[in-house]
Amino acid sequence: MPERPPLARPHRSTLGDDVYESLRSAVLEHLLAPGDRVNIDALARELEVSPTPVREALARLESEGLVRKRPRAGYTVSPLLTVAGFHDMFDMRLLLECAAARRAAERATRAQGEELMAAARTVPPGDTRWHAAFTALDARLHDLVAQMSASPLLRDAISRLHAHLHLHRRHFPYAQTAVTTDEHLAVATAIRDHDPSRAEAAMRDHLTRARARHLAAFE
Repeated sequence: MPERPPLARPHRSTLGDDVYESLRSAVLEHLLAPGDRVNIDALARELEVSPTPVREALARLESEGLVRKRPRAGYTVSPLLTVAGFHDMFDMRLLLECAAARRAAERATRAQGEELMAAARTVPPGDTRWHAAFTALDARLHDLVAQMSASPLLRDAISRLHAHLHLHRRHFPYAQTAVTTDEHLAVATAIRDHDPSRAEAAMRDHLTRARARHLAAFE
């Protein structure tokens, strides 16, 4: 087995968050591959930190479904989505996020609409963590829509899917991020314009197209 590249070392000023970001990026990029056992002490040495922030980061990753913890066996990297899990996730997203977009268009304030437009236009940095950065920005836009729906239960249900982390771990459509941005702008514009039907349709179009883009990973 070829030796994997080293993980990005954290900055001391934001140690806990940086350790989490380093490990999350490693999982998304398969530097920590599906099924790998996670050696806390080895990671702490590699990142030049104590084991405590590594444990804290792994607890956060477990809450997102990226790692699993078993009694007396420690952490392992979670397996990738199956095709059945993929379709189930998108079926749920279509139910939940289209409703959230409609509600958001009915309830959004002017400030919220402008915040959503800004999020839709944001381009991630082109550094070594670009994959993870785009994933976080993608998830943020969808979370803003859910937040603007003014339904805590709906937002919580969408958040618990952790869809972007699981999808972008399975397959990241590098060549189509500009298309994703255009689709996000269509959703954001409809919500800003307080057009519920157009917002719902734009979200449905975006999720349907995203489903087709990501399905390529299973073919």
